[in-house]
Amino acid sequence: MSQAALEQYDAIVIGAGQSGGPLSTALARDGRKTALIERKWVGGSCINSGCTPTKTMAASARVAYLARRAGDYGVDAGTVTVDMAKVRRRTQALVDSFRSGSQGDIEGTEGVDLVFGEASFTGPHTVEVRLQPGGTRALTAPLILINTGLRPSDPPVPGLDLVPTLDSTAIQELETVPDHLMVLGGGYIGVEFAQMFRRFGAMVTVIEPAPQLLGQEDPDVAEEVAKILREDGIEVLLQATPLRVQAASGGRIQLTIRTQTGERTLTGTHLLKAAGRVPDTDALNVAAAGVKTQERGFIQVDDRLETNVPGIYAMGDVKGGPAFTHISYDDFRVLRANLLDSGNATTAGRLVPYTVFMDPQMARVGLTETQARAQGRKIRVAKMPMSYVARALELDESRGLMKAVVDVDSGEILGCAILGIEGGEVMAMVQIAMMGHLPYTTLRDAIFTHPTLAESLNSLFGALE
Repeated sequence: MSQAALEQYDAIVIGAGQSGGPLSTALARDGRKTALIERKWVGGSCINSGCTPTKTMAASARVAYLARRAGDYGVDAGTVTVDMAKVRRRTQALVDSFRSGSQGDIEGTEGVDLVFGEASFTGPHTVEVRLQPGGTRALTAPLILINTGLRPSDPPVPGLDLVPTLDSTAIQELETVPDHLMVLGGGYIGVEFAQMFRRFGAMVTVIEPAPQLLGQEDPDVAEEVAKILREDGIEVLLQATPLRVQAASGGRIQLTIRTQTGERTLTGTHLLKAAGRVPDTDALNVAAAGVKTQERGFIQVDDRLETNVPGIYAMGDVKGGPAFTHISYDDFRVLRANLLDSGNATTAGRLVPYTVFMDPQMARVGLTETQARAQGRKIRVAKMPMSYVARALELDESRGLMKAVVDVDSGEILGCAILGIEGGEVMAMVQIAMMGHLPYTTLRDAIFTHPTLAESLNSLFGALE
């Protein structure tokens, strides 16, 4: 590549996800000529295959669940059927709306060139783009920002490549309900899809090699999650290791697993791979730029999101750590503050809230009890079943529990888990208290409207007395 062939930019952003998109327009508005390179769709996994479509589908699944339970509320809803094609159309319409809105914002911002193609480093500050229509472009900039995200990984199970499988994207394309969905993995993605498709009407089996679902949670919380899934009619197999996969008669799939009681063979119609995700850095050729990566290809950054190469940054899921949209967007805020506003923002010490959108929701922020004890903290633990919450009883959804970890000396809340109806919203209230360094007694003694889910915090923290 000749030096003359290089197109000069002030900044190159690789990936139009929840960091890359807004950062490209912020840089352009600051007067910097910016190239935003996107391989497929603007908006990243959140809009196109993650948050937006899955939570839209989960909403349809919850309606089906409530409709079947209508009699519990004294309502006759008749026979309930699910039209997966219509569910998919509703979901895709929202995805298209969000995606086109994001792309319109970018294309309408002067100073941003949106380039569709595959980016690959050719040097520390040079990038080649294999364009979607064909051909290549060579770009250079003193500032390069990477936001390429993650993709589903393939668990190392013999025979997996010889049968048709689904990942977290492909399963959203189904236009009929599976007869029997087998789910490899009991993390956030596996739990959400397992419950969703059970409510659509599928028989569902979850296979998880670990002793519990949601491995980052306390065992008592994870046990309650498994209990809820089993109450919904899902078979949850823990400490179950997949051994091999093979085709079975009638287009079905046979999965052999090792359990604590010996080998067992499952036969299903569909197999979902939900055993983790890996960084999308293969085609990026970061080695050509001298950028260091961690194990499995995650890009190594400091707490200001800069790599070992000056002027090259990574943001969002590709850098490892919590893979959540709101963390990716906060990475954007950190970089905007530092690159455009001469700030000194860092990722150090930030609270990481998240919600598993099962139903009822499983939400957490801060330390678990297990993590706090491993750190040698002096703690007190408040714990209460959701069946103690008046509003949950009135809504006839009292499954789950609330749990908070409090520092003995300061009285500050170190973390909480809310497994209950609208758990994410209740958790956010605790997070605000944590951000303000308020003692738990502030929530214990606050006047909240009765009857709301918020007032459950009075009772939860009152349990410490």
